[in-house]
Amino acid sequence: MTPEQIAQANAELLAKHPLDIVKWAVANANGRAIVSTNFRPYEAVVLHLCTRVQPDIPVLWVDHGYNRPATYRHAEQLKQQLKLNVRAFLPKMTTMHYDAIHGGAPEPTPENEERLKQFSAVMKLEPFQRGMKELAPTVWITALRKVQNPNRAGLDIVSEDKNFGALKVSPVFHWTDAQMEEYLKEHSLPNEWDYFDPAKADEKRECGLHAAWGGLAVANTERLERGLI
Repeated sequence: MTPEQIAQANAELLAKHPLDIVKWAVANANGRAIVSTNFRPYEAVVLHLCTRVQPDIPVLWVDHGYNRPATYRHAEQLKQQLKLNVRAFLPKMTTMHYDAIHGGAPEPTPENEERLKQFSAVMKLEPFQRGMKELAPTVWITALRKVQNPNRAGLDIVSEDKNFGALKVSPVFHWTDAQMEEYLKEHSLPNEWDYFDPAKADEKRECGLHAAWGGLAVANTERLERGLI
């Protein structure tokens, strides 16, 4: 879509319910829509919306191996409850291998910015890019919301994703926590509050999936693996 077409789509979808936005996304995907998840809080909302429209929609999940037990249990519960078509992609390096070479996941503090980016590139961004290449979506549905951090507030319901070459659609982009809570309650969906992302210093930081630096980080990691840098 051109920038003009994206702007028009955002204007038309602004007042729509997220379910109608998902219907729009799937209808414009030519059979190649996916939804991504990390099974963090409120992810059940977008997964439920997507499976209502396309029950077998591929669910791209990067299992970096550092999730807490509660998150894995939550993932299994949602897989069973929503009959999710989960397509899991793992890093090329196991958690034990990474811990042995790099001393474990970096402490999630702003002072560890470069180590966090390196960790994210190897354990999260590379497998995600591999998944995107294999699934080759034209439309990528996400659970992004503008209240999550300042970078996301500058996005919109529909945006072009240059890191992974797909049209990114975020049906709950304008929803508040209260609206997400109400949807979970209305549809008897579980939530998961013990989630922790080791690739972030805090909730206001991007792990790279939705930031410009992410694409460069993955490219540099691949070049390093091939001995080009």
